[in-house]
Amino acid sequence: MTTIKSHLEEDTSSSGVDTPARKISKDTLAQKDAKELGVPLEELRKQNHRYRWWKRNQITVDLDSTATQPSVFDNPKTLEIYRPPASYENAHRFDPDARWTWREEKALVRKVDWRIMLWACIMFFCLDLDRSNISQANTDNFLDDLGLSTNDFNLGNTLFRCSFLAAELPSQLISKRLGPDVWIPAQMTMWSAVALSQFWLSGRSSFLACRFLLGFLQGGFIPDVILYLSYFYTKTELPIRLAFFWISNYACDIISAFLATGILQMRGVGGRAGWRYLFLIEGTLTCAAGIASFFLMPAGPTQTKAWFRPKGWFTDSVLRDDPSKSDMHNRQGLSPKMIWDSLCDWHMWPIYVLGLVHMMPVGPPQTYLTLSLRKLGFNTTEANLLSIPSVVIGIITILCTSFLSEAIDSRVLATVVLQIWALPLLVALYTFDRQTSQWAYFAVVTLV
Repeated sequence: MTTIKSHLEEDTSSSGVDTPARKISKDTLAQKDAKELGVPLEELRKQNHRYRWWKRNQITVDLDSTATQPSVFDNPKTLEIYRPPASYENAHRFDPDARWTWREEKALVRKVDWRIMLWACIMFFCLDLDRSNISQANTDNFLDDLGLSTNDFNLGNTLFRCSFLAAELPSQLISKRLGPDVWIPAQMTMWSAVALSQFWLSGRSSFLACRFLLGFLQGGFIPDVILYLSYFYTKTELPIRLAFFWISNYACDIISAFLATGILQMRGVGGRAGWRYLFLIEGTLTCAAGIASFFLMPAGPTQTKAWFRPKGWFTDSVLRDDPSKSDMHNRQGLSPKMIWDSLCDWHMWPIYVLGLVHMMPVGPPQTYLTLSLRKLGFNTTEANLLSIPSVVIGIITILCTSFLSEAIDSRVLATVVLQIWALPLLVALYTFDRQTSQWAYFAVVTLV
């Protein structure tokens, strides 16, 4: 275990001062045996919800009882096998005998939620803001203003996705070498420069170049952020937070629709089209968030102290949850052998395939929603606002799917349900023709 440290203790690791691994409040564990362990989470679930299978992952505990979970670090033999190497950035805080209460853990997790998780959601919001605002631009005669055809728009989307995919692995390699806290803000500032430069688009060539560069600079951002979050959360804490992480993506689509409704009214200001101001304003917002990220993203759970944050806060219970996290430090690059070993892990191949194909059926209807609505006769404001219901349904779907997967303890079945839901809607969409009601089309695409 590296321990979970009280968030009231000052982190002096950056100054080189050796401090006790843990300070325990007098009213909690001062009188407890230092070797005492908490009841395993699985046992707590069984005790609390023996007959309520839909609450199998919920637990009720005495907040002043020990929360420290059993691990390989409790056995002297396995302790030496899994002891973190000196190169691990959190090794100086490693203490296999440290214990903490549920009250302390919950307070610290809340702090991490506010300082790490919330900002991760804001950064993801910015990513989606810049990659999807072209949908809102389409409602303001974007293609006609630049003399582009639908095929040109298709090519731009293809270039974006291909460059996004091509940049995934290189971006992650850079992130492992420099650290997510350095690379993610750098990514944001670079792609925001491209995003706001779309204000000066002049035709097909500049459009295609910007879409390619935007995809290339955004590629790898999502796995980089997930890697970063894994530094601060255990495997039981992370899934629900990843659900909210993806909800921030959907929330962006809602908020950006309202933003676009207002910004696009600037058409004619300075003799410019409204979509130009859309790219400029939203790109500038991302640039500001990217610069702020350099200061707001701690390097790791025991490296949170800074000149503007003199009292550090830290938690590294994640190592007790998964000892393999100490195999590499957060500034260590991946070797070619590591990459090859990952590719040869055939257990992961089905997940790779699913990752490539699962969005193919529903992606095009969502990508072309606003453009299709405009062609069906809706005006700019209506097309933007009518894109919101599908996003709201998406948020509800994520929450329901997350609950279902936890309730039945199966990720596969919960995922299959989504595909079964989409199939009849896609078949209906395929059968539509020019005589189909615009509201029927809207209803089906929204439900997809």
